[in-house]
Amino acid sequence: MIDPVALAQDLIRCRSVTPADGGALDVLEAALQSLGFFCHRLRFEEKGTPVVENLYARLGTQAPHFCFAGHSDVVPPGEGWARDPFSPIIMDEVLYGRGAADMKSALAAFVAAAARLLQNGPPKGSVSLLITGDEEGPAINGTAKLMGWLEARGERIDHCVVGEPTSVAHAGDTLKIGRRGSINFQVTVRGSQGHVGYPQKAVNPIPALASLVTQLSAQPLDKGNAHFDPSTLAFTSMDVGNPATNVIPAEARAAFNIRFNDKHTPESLLGWAIDRADRIAKETGTTIDFRQSVSGTSFLTQPGKFTQLVSDTVARVTGQAPVFSTSGGISDARFIKDHCPVIELGLVGATMHKTDECVALSEIARLTDIYAQLLADYFAKPPV
Repeated sequence: MIDPVALAQDLIRCRSVTPADGGALDVLEAALQSLGFFCHRLRFEEKGTPVVENLYARLGTQAPHFCFAGHSDVVPPGEGWARDPFSPIIMDEVLYGRGAADMKSALAAFVAAAARLLQNGPPKGSVSLLITGDEEGPAINGTAKLMGWLEARGERIDHCVVGEPTSVAHAGDTLKIGRRGSINFQVTVRGSQGHVGYPQKAVNPIPALASLVTQLSAQPLDKGNAHFDPSTLAFTSMDVGNPATNVIPAEARAAFNIRFNDKHTPESLLGWAIDRADRIAKETGTTIDFRQSVSGTSFLTQPGKFTQLVSDTVARVTGQAPVFSTSGGISDARFIKDHCPVIELGLVGATMHKTDECVALSEIARLTDIYAQLLADYFAKPPV
């Protein structure tokens, strides 16, 4: 047996702030090897990005193949902690430390759940863990490359659960069956510099940018659908960089983010933004250029046998059927969804990334029970 709380504490002691590993994967590897998992340590790097340590551990060689995916890295602790964020402490049955909620306790819960499964002998199939140290960072040298490595080896995952803290009040009350996509835009409006006393001799980019901000912000992208909330657009910065009060600047810049559902693609949204910008540029005599970067596209794991199995398992353990949701930001599930059906099931996310991040011990126990029962149910009747 593996104590998930003790394992979570060992993981929290590791200062695995992205992209540092801090020994976290060593802790996981030792625990998994003790259960008979075969472990691969994979280091990926790309020019201009940090080297990232990753771990893939598998028990068994046959189908069906159930994978648990997650990350061992954490965000910087920040200021204002009542105690050392990397010295886990239990007070009033609550575990405190950076990563307690997001998501070292979930990693520990799944390892403990796998140990319970193996008490009854090896499963009729395979169990694996796919753990990255790059989820909280650029997400370049982590899960995406792990999935490519698996594909090159000819390894196929049949179903995957990502242990992100997706719950609201209690572990298991919410399942993420999809996520909105995210695309960031940087806008540059170019005019012609001039003296404020002779505005007719200049082309001011600021009114053009203001018009673009107003028009893009005022236009609803959609009304949502049965599984997704409406897409949203939010401007995050506007900048002229002009300290002079008597100069009309030549350029004005802004940035905005769109969180979009499955009614859109990055290409369709770029086209929509460019269409409006072209009209404004023609009216104002400016030029408007966009640069964009896509963090992830929207996806949905269609409700079916797999989602029903997970939902039924959660209800059996907790007495409450979970809510299916696609809300929130993005996760590494976006890299897995093209390979197999994936859902997200983890702890309550109320304190993730916050000062004095914490999780109740009862919630760790609850999540361990859910994972253990899910493994038992999955291999008893695979959802294929």
